[in-house]
Amino acid sequence: MKNNLSNIKKSKYYLDKNECIGIPTETVYGLAANAYSSKATSKIFKLKKRPKKNPLIVHYHNLEMLKKDCSININFIKLFKNFCPGPITFILKLKKSSKISKNVTNNKKTLAVRFPNHQLTRTLLENLKYPLAAPSANISSKISPVTKEDVIDEFGNKIKFVLNGGRSKVGLESTIVSLVNKIQILRLGGVEIKKINKVLRTNIKFNKKSKKITVPGQQKIHYSPGIPIRLNIKKPKIGEAFILIKKRKKSVRNFYYLSKKGNLKEAAKNLYKTLRMIRKKKFKSISVEKIPNKGIGEAINDRLTRASKF
Repeated sequence: MKNNLSNIKKSKYYLDKNECIGIPTETVYGLAANAYSSKATSKIFKLKKRPKKNPLIVHYHNLEMLKKDCSININFIKLFKNFCPGPITFILKLKKSSKISKNVTNNKKTLAVRFPNHQLTRTLLENLKYPLAAPSANISSKISPVTKEDVIDEFGNKIKFVLNGGRSKVGLESTIVSLVNKIQILRLGGVEIKKINKVLRTNIKFNKKSKKITVPGQQKIHYSPGIPIRLNIKKPKIGEAFILIKKRKKSVRNFYYLSKKGNLKEAAKNLYKTLRMIRKKKFKSISVEKIPNKGIGEAINDRLTRASKF
């Protein structure tokens, strides 16, 4: 614990100086900076090579801090009570009095917010006087990081510090739900739509055809290992890496298993790590067998589809 506290102090030191650091969350690692500082948040875009029009998600410790920046409503309260802290992001109306940097919102009147469920990052947020803008800690459109080593892989010594919180438990980004005007699911992720529908007593569906980029994760090409990916494959090509949803009795070269027994949550946790491993082994292409399109399997398929647009 003592070591963790010294690392939190170090994290705070760099963040207070408007630097970017890597932080662990239950979804993926984030590239974090003071969300109130235009100087700090501009560094996120530069480091990630991220388009300015792509807004950032802001991480909060508690409701009191959020209320300084956003207006909340009854649907938010219902979802907050059921899923927070956790892998869900809300689009809310930004207050005129908010100190959030215009870099973060792309000058919009809304803000993407979440409450991460990782004890180290929650302790860090508790010790700061500002929330943290923190998109995934990777070069824009590439594979998201799930360990400290992945973040270092992406940025090397370009960032001052990475707070090491072990491997991310969920392994996929948060679900994004807009609560401004009509309720919409804008990104699939760690919380299943059916659970959101149950809480709100509604029947929202994911809008795959949204062409306008209003939140992270809506780009056509995203989560890419930088090599071609073929989906719903029964038999791979010679020399191709083959990703399987569960382990087979027969061991074959170039096979990579997302789960031992076809567990979709385990598969989600292992997806980015597997893509990163395959890339390091210098394969020229990847084939993926059909992943069941249910529960978090929908989010896995969403990520693979966007990754395959390479």
